[in-house]
Amino acid sequence: MSTHQEEDFSMDELLEGFQSVTGPEEDDANEEQPAEKILAHDAIRGNKQLEELFERVHSLLGNADDEEISFKPKIPETLSETKLSADEIEKLVLKFLLQKGSAAGRSISAQIAIPFGILFPLLKVWKNDQLITFKNAAEMGDYVFGITDLGRERARKYAIECSYYGAAPVGLPEYLHSMAMQTIAGMEATEQDLNRAFSDLLISKEMFHKLGPAINSGRGMFLFGEPGNGKTSIAERITSCFGDTVWIPRTLGIDGDLIRLFDPGVHEIVFDDEDETIFDLSGVDPRWVRIKRPTIVAGGELTMKELEVTQNPITKICESPLQLKSNCGTLVIDDFGRQTMPVEVLLNRWIVPLEKRFDYLNLPSGKKVQVPFDQLIIFSTNLEPNDLVDGAFLRRIPYKIQVPDPLPEHFVKLFDIMAPKVGLINDPEAVEYLIDTHYIPKQRPFRNCQPRDLLLQVRNFCVYRKLPKKVTKEAFDFAVDNYFSMM
Repeated sequence: MSTHQEEDFSMDELLEGFQSVTGPEEDDANEEQPAEKILAHDAIRGNKQLEELFERVHSLLGNADDEEISFKPKIPETLSETKLSADEIEKLVLKFLLQKGSAAGRSISAQIAIPFGILFPLLKVWKNDQLITFKNAAEMGDYVFGITDLGRERARKYAIECSYYGAAPVGLPEYLHSMAMQTIAGMEATEQDLNRAFSDLLISKEMFHKLGPAINSGRGMFLFGEPGNGKTSIAERITSCFGDTVWIPRTLGIDGDLIRLFDPGVHEIVFDDEDETIFDLSGVDPRWVRIKRPTIVAGGELTMKELEVTQNPITKICESPLQLKSNCGTLVIDDFGRQTMPVEVLLNRWIVPLEKRFDYLNLPSGKKVQVPFDQLIIFSTNLEPNDLVDGAFLRRIPYKIQVPDPLPEHFVKLFDIMAPKVGLINDPEAVEYLIDTHYIPKQRPFRNCQPRDLLLQVRNFCVYRKLPKKVTKEAFDFAVDNYFSMM
């Protein structure tokens, strides 16, 4: 809906539009009303899909004057709006047909994420060029297209250059614009936001007061403390303080290099139930995907290779680095200091991006491009930050937050919280026995992970002995003997 005139429909005009879709029917019971309204109303009542369409259109019209508050990639209406050339689309189509053999035009459109209205004229041009051929008719004015010998030969040459034939790429300028519209730099997290994000964790008010300003900085922080106190759990929940979802391209195209950005291994797609009908009223460019704000965790396995654009030598498809995949979200470097690469190498790689909030990537073509470094970097470690890095780097990570051992009352409360989650009935007397017998005499420190770990062993003990699933002193004795045997 690009103009005010297009948005300002009356309800009569909408109903007349539905009548033209559904066709006339007879109804003698409503002779006093205008015939076209009767027919349209009957059609709507008799067709659930059209009713859903009506409600969707009504919702869109009702919100037409609302201020746009979030980024949404608009579906292109012409080839020029895709920022792609016909040759770039041709490569994807021919490589797809080389593998598939034949496919309907709308199936090709769905595969490469180019609207059918843009793709169909190109298919007819390539048919005239004898690259593809009509095999037979398909539904809704479509055709089944097959690849010719000439098209197959050309597709093989394209596949040698790059075997990719998925969603058409989005250009770097469009990606940069989307990141600017969805950046976390301008986000503000309140105490209410933190309470919502950490609703399933037991976090003290003091910790909240430290985390809030650090999250609002949008830059980076150290989380340090003893293992088992929830540093990784805290880091994983911070992202939700910045909002729910963002839009990212499935693939980036930069001067001929195709870089996969969407990674189903770390990105979670968010679907809209209201858009799951035969009518696509979303108005969204299908080359983009809506995901939960990403939280990417890289542990001791992190290498320098994962921080650069890498190209598969056989397929010639490029994979984006972790910091690009985590833009508009959070990147957690877990077990910092235990990576196979030296700490100094990792710090030198990021010392400038942390300061400037942009990064430079080297492409296989030899070109270097500037991209946003727009995420909250969290270094989670069991070691003292001062023992890992020098002052110059610590200055660029303004927040260093210690995650302490839980207080005794918090430790006890964790058993109340965790017991039902693992299928047990808690017994406060048994928990008191646990602390008085197995913690205080041995000066054993409390850790936030221990209630969950001990309760899991208690549950397994009860299952094996065919006992009621209830916390008991005997079960705690068994669990402690196993859990702390080497600690």
